[in-house]
Amino acid sequence: MKRSTRHSRYGIVPPYILSSIANHGTAEQRVRALKTLQHQQQQHIHSTRGISARADTPARSDKEDHTILAQQPKRTVYDAQHTGRLPGKIVQREGQGSNSDIAVNEAYRGLGWTFNLFKQKFKRNSIDNKGLALKASIHYNQDYDNAFWDDVGKCVVFGDGDGDYFNRFTIALEVIGHELTHGVTGNEANLDYNDQPGALNESISDVFGSLVKQFSLNQSSEESDWLIGKGLFTSKVQGQALRSMKAPGTAYDDPVLGKDPQPASMDGYVDTNDDNGGVHINSGIPNHAFYLVASTLGGYAWEKAGLIWYKTLTDPDLETSANFSDFAQLTIKQAEALYGAKSLEKQAVQQAWETVKVLGATTSHSHEEEAAD
Repeated sequence: MKRSTRHSRYGIVPPYILSSIANHGTAEQRVRALKTLQHQQQQHIHSTRGISARADTPARSDKEDHTILAQQPKRTVYDAQHTGRLPGKIVQREGQGSNSDIAVNEAYRGLGWTFNLFKQKFKRNSIDNKGLALKASIHYNQDYDNAFWDDVGKCVVFGDGDGDYFNRFTIALEVIGHELTHGVTGNEANLDYNDQPGALNESISDVFGSLVKQFSLNQSSEESDWLIGKGLFTSKVQGQALRSMKAPGTAYDDPVLGKDPQPASMDGYVDTNDDNGGVHINSGIPNHAFYLVASTLGGYAWEKAGLIWYKTLTDPDLETSANFSDFAQLTIKQAEALYGAKSLEKQAVQQAWETVKVLGATTSHSHEEEAAD
């Protein structure tokens, strides 16, 4: 199957937030926001979010040939030294002690927690399932308000933020997990980065980014805050985080950054040409579906809800152009395969997608009642 080769790479911060700063911030703040936006537009031409080097071959990882998992991650942290040159100077290698630079330690730790979640809970051997060495580059550019996955260099890249609205981007563990998961998705379904496939791409990264944070804190679904990017905003911002999986649309409401536009169901679906067809906006819908499944099942979200989502992501039937309904049907299929046709897990998945109005009410319950008679 031919994979798409040209996708925008907007990173963890949506372009509409940066545009709002450019429109409503001070002169200096506008310059910084526009600089980040211009960089992202250049990435639309010069880079991809996907497997560009293997565009004419399936992106699926060759799992059957790589069943022995690495015992530990192979991590390297680089310092871009406030330039745009990647990856930069090596400042931390696997097994070295703590660094005096907190961003180095946060990046190194984030690589490790992400590796361990995928290895221990999903039996995945790094990003590509073949033991890929993990790289992070910190201090990217000057006052850079974003983090992104560089698929060409197989490296996750972090700006330091502008200090006015954004802190350093290594501060939020779920951001690190989010960006690394784009690499996982690129090696599996390689979902097109526009419209509903792109929103699924973003949502999958939010899901596993959140799971990385929960895993690191040993949190249950009930204990999690379900926020993406908590700690990124400075105290100047009226908001908690970039996104809320529990309550999409409530993460921030700020005079300069604007209001969180994410919908929680298809009732609020945004049809737009901006943001690659609303990939960061409409991702709130599948995000909320995952939250509903995890909260219904309780316990550790990675054990059941996360496993269902991972099995769906790696399902050969998940096409690059999959829409919300396609993905939803595959999650139901995987829940049934894992837990049974009449299981609570399958019912929870079905109900979640119905609640967010991706799927309509089905006759599955009446069928079960007939079988019981």
